[in-house]
Amino acid sequence: MFDGNTLLTFIGAGLVLNITPGPDVLYIVGRSLSQGRAAGVVSALGISTGCLVHVAAAALGLSTLMLTVPLAYDAVRYAGAAYLVWLGIRALMSRSHALTVRSMTPVGQWVIFRQGMVTNALNPKVALFFLAFLPQFTDPARGSLALQFVVLGLVFIANGLAVCLGYALAASWLGGWLTRRYDIHTWLNRAMGALFIGLGLRLVLGGRR
Repeated sequence: MFDGNTLLTFIGAGLVLNITPGPDVLYIVGRSLSQGRAAGVVSALGISTGCLVHVAAAALGLSTLMLTVPLAYDAVRYAGAAYLVWLGIRALMSRSHALTVRSMTPVGQWVIFRQGMVTNALNPKVALFFLAFLPQFTDPARGSLALQFVVLGLVFIANGLAVCLGYALAASWLGGWLTRRYDIHTWLNRAMGALFIGLGLRLVLGGRR
């Protein structure tokens, strides 16, 4: 379904994106610092479950649109590429800042899981990102678009879960030290920015695969 280079590029891009801290990571770190390792792990599982909603939406909605509307395939991918380039420029221009983890009231593990899942599933920025990112690695010539979205989405979620679990374990083990070492955020943002811009230019300059 996917050639080796495409899949490796997708996995590498996914890891960079998942490692770069965002709201989901802040939630996991906050839970880990306030309630320990188990709470951090549960929050990571909740966030990963929420991502399934975006994968399903992309698989059902985008694949149908791309196959039924003329020129929709190229339109979606070029619009997504433009959005990724814009995100990349913003990331490159962002300034370093300290990690601020808000205090969280201790709650049960089911509540932690549900909060993580709902927060991710209802985040329009996550939905928009999935709609922009996944189509860059699909091709109708390789078979079912819906299946391609599902496979890529599950790979991305698996990468994200591994990274989120790493943050949960690190936060519960290292505690406050992690919040003082956030200078790495600048370099991760730059890497992510370059990645987004590279993906966008790759599509524009290389044309439709």
